[in-house]
Amino acid sequence: MHIRLCYTSSWKGEQRDLLEDLNHILSCSREFNSNNQINGVLYYADGSFFQCLEGEKLSVIYLFEKIKTDIRHSNIIDFGFDPIHEISFKKWSMKYVQKKTDIDLFFKALGYGSFSPQALDKTTLPLFIEKLIKTDQTKIRKRIGLNNRGINPFL
Repeated sequence: MHIRLCYTSSWKGEQRDLLEDLNHILSCSREFNSNNQINGVLYYADGSFFQCLEGEKLSVIYLFEKIKTDIRHSNIIDFGFDPIHEISFKKWSMKYVQKKTDIDLFFKALGYGSFSPQALDKTTLPLFIEKLIKTDQTKIRKRIGLNNRGINPFL
């Protein structure tokens, strides 16, 4: 049986480590998910993660148990799992969507000033998932200095 499991958590780390943490999470999850026929999406903004995982029930639950022990996550809220007949994120072992204005507008329409995934419920969760399905995937660019990009200062 295939399921969709969604959760949110707060990022627990130093701001200077954010890009490295996101890159590590994505590279590990893409490899693990590819090997275990799991698909999904990760959204990060304003100190919070939102993730949906889709796949065989035992594989998804096993992965979620591993995520719950990851020290980069705190205040995990499990939205539970639902049986699904079709994988929504079948193009991605782990789609990544960066902070987007339309996501902010979605939460403002719900009465929140910023990304507040803990406020999602059984009515708004499917609407948010649909928005993530339709949003373009984003690549994380590593922060590198001007000298490392081949740009030399004039002075």
